[in-house]
Amino acid sequence: MTRKLLKNARYISHETGLPKVRSGHIAIQGSKIVAITDTLAGTDFDEFEPLDMSDKLVSPGLINAHTHAVLLVLRGTVEDIEGNLVYQYMVPASYLLEPKERAAIARLACAEAIRSGTTTMVDPLRHVADYAPAMIETGMRLWLAESCADAVTTEVGSGKYRFDREFGETFLTRTRDLIEQFHGSEDDRVRVMIAAHAPDNCSPWMLGQLTDLARKHGLRRTVHLSQIISEKEQVESLHGCTSTEYLDRNNFLGDDLLAVHWTFCNDSDVARLAETGTWLAHCPSSMSAKGPHPLPMRAILDNNVKIVLGTDNMTEDMFHAMKVGLTLHRGAYQRAVTPTPQHVFNYATVNAARALDHSGIGSIAVGMKADLAMFDLMTPALSPRVSAISNIVHYGHPGTVTDTMVDGRFLMRDRVLTTIDERAAVQEAQAATEAMWQRFGAEDRGVPLPSTDLY
Repeated sequence: MTRKLLKNARYISHETGLPKVRSGHIAIQGSKIVAITDTLAGTDFDEFEPLDMSDKLVSPGLINAHTHAVLLVLRGTVEDIEGNLVYQYMVPASYLLEPKERAAIARLACAEAIRSGTTTMVDPLRHVADYAPAMIETGMRLWLAESCADAVTTEVGSGKYRFDREFGETFLTRTRDLIEQFHGSEDDRVRVMIAAHAPDNCSPWMLGQLTDLARKHGLRRTVHLSQIISEKEQVESLHGCTSTEYLDRNNFLGDDLLAVHWTFCNDSDVARLAETGTWLAHCPSSMSAKGPHPLPMRAILDNNVKIVLGTDNMTEDMFHAMKVGLTLHRGAYQRAVTPTPQHVFNYATVNAARALDHSGIGSIAVGMKADLAMFDLMTPALSPRVSAISNIVHYGHPGTVTDTMVDGRFLMRDRVLTTIDERAAVQEAQAATEAMWQRFGAEDRGVPLPSTDLY
């Protein structure tokens, strides 16, 4: 069992709820923090490997509460294209990739996440079993989910909704297989959750099946909610209500649900979501690629909705999420200084741990998992320093992270990845991306292709 002593550390504590910087020495044995002491005396930690943290800030690892690692294949393309991006680009891309290509893209996503100080990723998509082993090998803490639907999602891009129970059973079977193969694996570093793709493509039957699975296995749940206009219109046409009302009628809301986006929620929806304790998994950066994300942010804040952050598509950089999230949330009141950087930092740490129902992550304390990120206090972006938390949320970026640790194991040490061959990961993901776009372009899909400057 490894023993490490993070000496002379400044670290982020959540003893009072909001993050504050403390100083001390952090002892790690195996996967957990076993002691935090103000002073060192005697021989208590002689058997621990000493690691000097004098110029670093030790932070809880960031928790990405909603991402699609494989959709990194779309980076630098759909951000600049109009259309129904979900059904005309994202769904086709997820099917066009070959299994090894999915794994290559997912591995690169993990590399970016580790460089960004992220220790946990929540990843619902399709064909998850193809790339789950590649993500697990990186050492990341993971919640994986097969995104389920019983509307034939490959047809929705052409404007057609056709529900097919056999199609839906494919995803339910994959979900059961994921649970059996991966849930609780790697000493519980990997968990599985239940994912309904979205209200427009999940029938009441599908929602019921997913609820039953979640209850049977005690799993958290997630769903895209009021994400795009076609979802809103489909649910209104088919069910005569909002997406929130539809989920509520089918007993799908609750404090075990991470509902993502909320773009077209109205004030009544928000009030009901708050009442049921449903979590908002906000992906402010990806949803603002074409302008500020127009979700009802003032109603969300006024109703004290519980918030976590994700990166969604095309990036794993949680600094983007925190900075853009802070800006959008403050914009709900035109110009404001609330929420504070400390509250936004909590979205990406302690809030996310609570949303995932994991009492061992999200903060630094004795008995907690040693899921940590170390920031370079001598880097210009974080200096001069009056409030380190404010600096991180406003000005942090992946280059400010020196080390990332999960379960007491360094995934990055002194800015070098330890579990991924970074150059190979970049090259393999590039080859996978080019192959996918060649297949995409070979089919007449009636949608614009991205511009390219490859040579």
